[in-house]
Amino acid sequence: MQRQDSKEAPLFGEEEYDVSKRKSNIRHPVASFFHIFFRTSAIAVYLVCELLSSRFIASMVTIILLLSCDFWTVKNVSGRLLVGLRWWNQVDEDGTSHWFFESSKSRKTTSLAESSVFWLGLIVCPFIWVVFLFSILLSFNIKWLVVVFMGLVLQWANLYGYVRCMVGRKSNLRSVVKNYLDVQIFDQVLKKTERS
Repeated sequence: MQRQDSKEAPLFGEEEYDVSKRKSNIRHPVASFFHIFFRTSAIAVYLVCELLSSRFIASMVTIILLLSCDFWTVKNVSGRLLVGLRWWNQVDEDGTSHWFFESSKSRKTTSLAESSVFWLGLIVCPFIWVVFLFSILLSFNIKWLVVVFMGLVLQWANLYGYVRCMVGRKSNLRSVVKNYLDVQIFDQVLKKTERS
């Protein structure tokens, strides 16, 4: 697995951005809209499909198409435009798989509003699919298991890819989480000792 610094291909709009003009405005409203639209549409269709239609196959295909559009949009468009990150997999002729995680050289090109929209949608929706998984397992409604599994896989894959882009090439994801937890525990211990 590698992380590159966008040497081969510039990220969309990387060169024409003036930081002083936009700090928290939404610079890419269409990308922001579709970043949220496909995710929420798949969840909404999943929640209301049995009320509106008794045809399981049509509902399943609609949800999986929305999830696929979401995966493609987040991976190929909104990640680049909203936060300056991208990831992909390349398979060599001999079948060796290489994962690449990139981040823009200057993180100042992203606005706070777009970044918030991106990360909120990217983090919240996979947890909603986890709730759906538990509800399916508890209600023994197994026919929806494939749909929920697809939602989990596609949305967690994007979340994992973009977290790896943020973490970087030199650090392991486990070590970053461990360091974060160590700092939080240390801060809590210091606060308790100061109160005493």
